Amino acid sequence: MVTEALGTAPARLANLHAAGTAEDATAWLLIRAARHLDHVHEQFISAAETAASTLTRAASGTAPINSLGVLQHNGTQVDILAARRADAVEHLQQVTLVYQQVAALSDAAPQARRPGTSPNPPIAAPVRPPRGR
Repeated sequence: MVTEALGTAPARLANLHAAGTAEDATAWLLIRAARHLDHVHEQFISAAETAASTLTRAASGTAPINSLGVLQHNGTQVDILAARRADAVEHLQQVTLVYQQVAALSDAAPQARRPGTSPNPPIAAPVRPPRGR
């Protein structure tokens, strides 16, 4: 999905931008979103294969059929993972659009600056609120 949208694999984005820039930060968000989708998709495939195997054994009569349900928790797990995968796809699509917008703004920004300065100022680290009340 990312490769089709950007013409490069997500992992390659890590080296395209100067550290601390908006482009770098959004590239890393995109990389994390892509890795998360891959992880959830792998879990979904595993759960779906387990459910399919259970159904195949039940249909062929090689496994006892539980009167409380053939799939039991496997069916619910597949449904939950399908929903998580759909959320991860949507999140990745949104992060990809944000990355494209940030990169386009960077490309369109005037390049007039003092010699020796970064084209994009570094992003400050987020301020964490103090713990406690």
